[in-house]
Amino acid sequence: MELCDTPIHRLHAKRLAGEISTADIARSVIQRLETVEPTIRAFVTLTTDNLETNARAVDAKLARKETVFPLEGMPITLKDIFCTQGVETTCGSEFLKGFVPPFDATVVARLKAQGLNLVGKTNMDEFAMGSSTENSAFGPTRNPWDTSRVPGGSSGGTAAAVAAGEALGGIGTDTGGSIRQPASFTSLVGLKPTYGRVSRYGMVAFASSLDQAGPLARDVTDAALLLGAISGQDPRDATSSVQPTADYTAGLSGDLKGVKIGLVKEFQTGALDADVEQAFAENLRVLRSLGADIVEVSLPSLQYAVAIYYILAPCEASSNLGRYDGVRYGRRDPDVNNLADVYRKSREHGFGPEVKRRIMLGTFALSAGYYDAYYNKAMGLRRWMAQEFEAVFSQVDFIASPTSPVVPFKLGEKLADPMQMYLVDAFTLPANLAGIPGISVPGGFSGQGLPLGLQLMAGRFQEARLLQAAFAFETAAGHHARRPPLK
Repeated sequence: MELCDTPIHRLHAKRLAGEISTADIARSVIQRLETVEPTIRAFVTLTTDNLETNARAVDAKLARKETVFPLEGMPITLKDIFCTQGVETTCGSEFLKGFVPPFDATVVARLKAQGLNLVGKTNMDEFAMGSSTENSAFGPTRNPWDTSRVPGGSSGGTAAAVAAGEALGGIGTDTGGSIRQPASFTSLVGLKPTYGRVSRYGMVAFASSLDQAGPLARDVTDAALLLGAISGQDPRDATSSVQPTADYTAGLSGDLKGVKIGLVKEFQTGALDADVEQAFAENLRVLRSLGADIVEVSLPSLQYAVAIYYILAPCEASSNLGRYDGVRYGRRDPDVNNLADVYRKSREHGFGPEVKRRIMLGTFALSAGYYDAYYNKAMGLRRWMAQEFEAVFSQVDFIASPTSPVVPFKLGEKLADPMQMYLVDAFTLPANLAGIPGISVPGGFSGQGLPLGLQLMAGRFQEARLLQAAFAFETAAGHHARRPPLK
């Protein structure tokens, strides 16, 4: 296995033992980038000029017997939604092309404190609105497992880069499944933490009550390392939690004896692809073999989850994206005669069709005469859902489901039918509405060799237990060890 295909924690152990250097790791990633990036197109901006130089500086610390963090000098990538001082941040949009932030997001600052060696900023659905990374002003990203298919979205660029060996790990964002679904489509581990576990300061907002940053990684141990680096309370984000964080790599073990896992009655709709259904049945068998007790649970509110989400998320997007007016920053259309033209033409030409669709949906739901019928009712149902999850987690430790009801689909296959695209996230978006953590781990492959994912959800701030369960499954199933057939 090449170095660029090896998990971070194993590479760290090897460099501590003197078997490899950090510079060797950087060179391996650079060589892979040069080979596959013209096809995969995972990146919007590359920052590889100093990648090897930064790695040599870490090797110098090792030679002096100084302490080196596991992530220090390791080539990591960031979704292009995090503000990065001195590095362009576009959110996959024409509107922010050329925008260079004067500060770092808290996530970025915390990674820099542990020696971030940034490969670049990765492609995404515009303002994180999409499930395929096709809604980008910079064109689509391709799935390394089959370049005729999507890598998922909206963090598809990050997922594709890590899966292809163009980075060793990455940080994405998840508003309705945008970390977990790409992880499933590219055979990675993707974790959406509890809302408030990770600061949103400097993370460009889509839907402020749903957005959360989290890791995309080769295996559960790497995901735990990345989560530990970025989590914790931040005084600059009023929604970040004071709940203590932990060493998430501690206590990772290989069995689930005495653990109860819920199988949600409302998820058993028969709307799964045959390969997904077969893989999920096998995943349940693996969980049982580890000692888990599988019991059926009911969450009646889930029948409304997609409807709730596609009222609340567009409402928040409509409000958040009002700041892009062609006046303060971002794109300003040159062909204007008055202030109304500045607003209208800048937004018309700066936003793509999916963003416009969601702004219009949200503006309508918030308008006079419809606010109570749509937004207020959806908020009430969201509270009901959160209460149901809380009640279920008093009975079981985790909830299991497929991450996505479908296998990775062809580029362009669902673009003309927004409803079909929205249903791809039916299993992931409830965790965002309830504010609970969810993780996707590699759950097998379809008959065509396409990756599939297993999702586990837990109660609020139970990331440590969730990672432990995911690690036990990963160790028994072994799907994470298989790499894409890159040409």
